[in-house]
Amino acid sequence: MVDSYLGIFGLLSDAGPVVLFVLSVLLSFSIVSWAIIAYKFTYVRKSLSESRAFLDFFFEIYNVDKAFVESEKYRKGSLPRVFRSGYVEYHAFSDKVDIRQLRVRIARAVKREANAESKRLSSLVPFLATVGNTAPFIGLFGTVWGIMTSFHNIGKAQSASLAAVAPGISEALIATAAGLAAAIPAVMAYNYFTHQIGIIERDLDEFSPEFVAAFINEP
Repeated sequence: MVDSYLGIFGLLSDAGPVVLFVLSVLLSFSIVSWAIIAYKFTYVRKSLSESRAFLDFFFEIYNVDKAFVESEKYRKGSLPRVFRSGYVEYHAFSDKVDIRQLRVRIARAVKREANAESKRLSSLVPFLATVGNTAPFIGLFGTVWGIMTSFHNIGKAQSASLAAVAPGISEALIATAAGLAAAIPAVMAYNYFTHQIGIIERDLDEFSPEFVAAFINEP
């Protein structure tokens, strides 16, 4: 194992500037991708779990004042945030407009916050798709460039033996491996987050009207 690592570092030490640049770009992509994965995993999971807990309480009590107090415990949840936006609008205009206008105002506030929450959930996730789509091609570019350089050096040395060809080819293929190593986790994470965010967005669409109805029917 140690010999393998030493062999890889030895190849990198002999790599050309273009291949090294490609590897540095892929390494940067990978580091940023893993940082996004860690952050969004915590964010999305917290949002989903707190939204479910709040919904259980909301339908059990079905009282907007008590639900608002409870929602303060779920600051990371998407549905509690949407509910609080409706609650603020309700208390700001409940004594100033008629019931029809109040319904419209609450519905707009809830919709506005739901859209904002969808944007927050989806932020940074497209970068993972970008890495998944581009990293293999960037790695392939590094491989092609490395192979071209290797054959050029073979021509200059006028030797096509395996000992002369293998190091350059191995060096070039590292770029492809690095591209795949950056792309595979990014694609898997993108698919996972897209699915989880889709669940939350469906909940926002489904339960936003329930929130509006709860305010309007409040005695």
